[in-house]
Amino acid sequence: MRSEMRLSCPFLLFLAASLSSAFVISPPHMWNKLILTHHWPLTFCSMEHCHANISYWTLHGLWPDKGVDCNSSWHFNSSQIEDLRPDMDKSWPNLLKPASVEFWKYEWHKHGTCAAKAASLNSQHKYFSKALELYHKMDLDRILKTFNITPSEKYYTFSQIEGVIENFYGVKPKIQCAHPTKNADVQILGQIEICFNPDFTLLDCEKEFTLETITKRDRDISISVDKASGFKVCDHDMPVYYPMSVVL
Repeated sequence: MRSEMRLSCPFLLFLAASLSSAFVISPPHMWNKLILTHHWPLTFCSMEHCHANISYWTLHGLWPDKGVDCNSSWHFNSSQIEDLRPDMDKSWPNLLKPASVEFWKYEWHKHGTCAAKAASLNSQHKYFSKALELYHKMDLDRILKTFNITPSEKYYTFSQIEGVIENFYGVKPKIQCAHPTKNADVQILGQIEICFNPDFTLLDCEKEFTLETITKRDRDISISVDKASGFKVCDHDMPVYYPMSVVL
């Protein structure tokens, strides 16, 4: 495993170069961090009672850390992302209603209109295409498989999963789990977040910003987003189940 980790260095250099853009000067009230959120369809469908036959990590969204529903007059128009549809259907599927664009509409209104405060994301096409670009470059599903983190009947430790991601990408992710019952002795892997600076360079998801840059309202919004998803940050001391099938 150590040799494989060393082999990842050229990839990381390529990744850093490809994700970086020109130096970004943030306008007032702009977000500080972008959160690329992946979810495991089998865990999601266990919670939401859907029947997605997908066995790879899919996109949940690309979320700025500040703001929700920033421009209610900026309506979603699916014709603006028509060329992205084949990739979105596969990589960013609506697990509840596969033929519907409602999931993307929701993500655009809630998160995309706030992400659009950055010039690099200031259109629907820029926002959705950048999310897909980051998703493919991170290639989370392949990285987990490469280091033998695969759906299994056995349990993993939290540190096994976090360690693979942190060692490979060089930053801390945010890993979230579902808890089937209040006093359960195992948690179910559900969501993994990888974070970026405004210039799309990788960032520790746990990085805290100063009180001057984050208002109480922004902190409350961040907490409510986590609660709304149905996932909580995984307990570092509890075994983690990475399900092969719907379990809840």
